[in-house]
Amino acid sequence: MQPRNMSMSGVVDLAAVKAAGEAKAKAEQARAQRQDPANASATAASPLVIEVTEETFESDVLQRSAEVPVVISFWADQAEQSKQLNAVLERLAAEYRGRFVLGTAEVYANQMLFQQFGVQGVPAVFAILAGQAMPLFQGSAPEDQITEVLDQLIAVAEQRFGIVGAEVDPGEAAAPAAEAPPRPATPQELALSAAHDALDEGDLAGAIQAYRNVLSDEPGNAEAKLGLAQAELLDRVQGADQQAVRAAAAASPSDVQAQLAAADLDLVGGHVEDAFGRLVDTVRRTAGDDRDTVRLRLLELFEVIGPDDPRVVTARTALARVLF
Repeated sequence: MQPRNMSMSGVVDLAAVKAAGEAKAKAEQARAQRQDPANASATAASPLVIEVTEETFESDVLQRSAEVPVVISFWADQAEQSKQLNAVLERLAAEYRGRFVLGTAEVYANQMLFQQFGVQGVPAVFAILAGQAMPLFQGSAPEDQITEVLDQLIAVAEQRFGIVGAEVDPGEAAAPAAEAPPRPATPQELALSAAHDALDEGDLAGAIQAYRNVLSDEPGNAEAKLGLAQAELLDRVQGADQQAVRAAAAASPSDVQAQLAAADLDLVGGHVEDAFGRLVDTVRRTAGDDRDTVRLRLLELFEVIGPDDPRVVTARTALARVLF
């Protein structure tokens, strides 16, 4: 994916004059507090990289953004590109020594944030200044372009809002003085973790049953829905003769099972649009139970990719046209 919005041009227009004045006042107050010896230890222990959740967004991001630019990186475990970008951003956060704070937000665990920011895919990077969000870029990017955007962000933060992050020693920031004891996992979380472990170990039958157990108790669990869709997809393509499957699909466009098998291989191979297009065309050509079978499989594949992915949105629209 090519980076988009790799520029801070026009970002100043996102802030009203009143908001900028209030931000400068808050920034001055924050600097005064940091200079107070009584607050020195707390400042030194301030982390440069934080994990953002919907529960901590108010305190860890919005409030903090009055003192220092906060960069939020949306990522997903299934998107290797987003994890690689996080590694670069974490290293840069240490090099910039507190001139910005990096927050990482896993999209499947924070779907409300994902939707509120209007993220179209991962990786996606935003900045928060004085409580105001602005897009930085989407997709991977060369490090020199990332540092250029960060430099512009820091300049805007200081010039427009008077926000200057306090210099932090990366070693001290990485080792806070004390941590709260971990919260015991709930039975539902333990069951979900067991399902993930089974999937990672290649025990597809065990993973499928474990995810179904979670969903029987919590039908709306998005993480379990995604895991089940992935496990079932991998189970269907396991041991498939790709050449034979594709030949059968090409020879019989009206053969529902042949098209379903070929769509699974398309998706596993990364040809997402081909998989969706194949099944939408099959829905168009079929009726009755066959049509419903194909429609339900398409909805399962949507779960694998993620409901907010632009390719899913486009395919849903196409499906609606052929259905109605």
